[in-house]
Amino acid sequence: MSLRLLHAAADAENTDELHLGRLLVLLSSAGGRRQTKTVEGITKLAKLDFLLRYPNCLERALQHVGQNPEKAEIQPYERDTIETKMIRFRYGPWDGRYRRWLSLLVAKGLAEVTTKGRTVHITLTSRGYDTAAVLRQSEHFMDIAKRSDMITQTFGAYSGKRLMNFVYETFPELLNMKWGENIQL
Repeated sequence: MSLRLLHAAADAENTDELHLGRLLVLLSSAGGRRQTKTVEGITKLAKLDFLLRYPNCLERALQHVGQNPEKAEIQPYERDTIETKMIRFRYGPWDGRYRRWLSLLVAKGLAEVTTKGRTVHITLTSRGYDTAAVLRQSEHFMDIAKRSDMITQTFGAYSGKRLMNFVYETFPELLNMKWGENIQL
């Protein structure tokens, strides 16, 4: 692998737009056909995104719930490369940038964040859904769109706590990691 390719991968990982696009697609899947459902909690969003960002883990999660892991349709190049950074956190896999990304989506008029009690509810605006629809048609986001649909159909009804417990049950090696340690599954 060339140094130029490594720099390009690092630049992509540090570019908010890549993550915003992925979250738009994931949130559009979570919104359902009528685009009325919300993701209840940033922790839940992080766990759903964990399965999206780490397709090898999605395979394991599908197998754990008795589904065919081949449904994840992992491409050969995805088997050995995990270019996204997540760390071990109190609530499982986490990226410290979620609040930033949600703030950017809200500032761009693409998402709405509300609170009910102590729970943050995240949904897309109509503009957000329109933007996500364009991304879903892009060849660069088609795999992400398919996986987002699969993830939300399979795990979207889980509460944040149930999803957190599921992640720890399915990936027990996370429990042995120190908080703040990069996840390398």
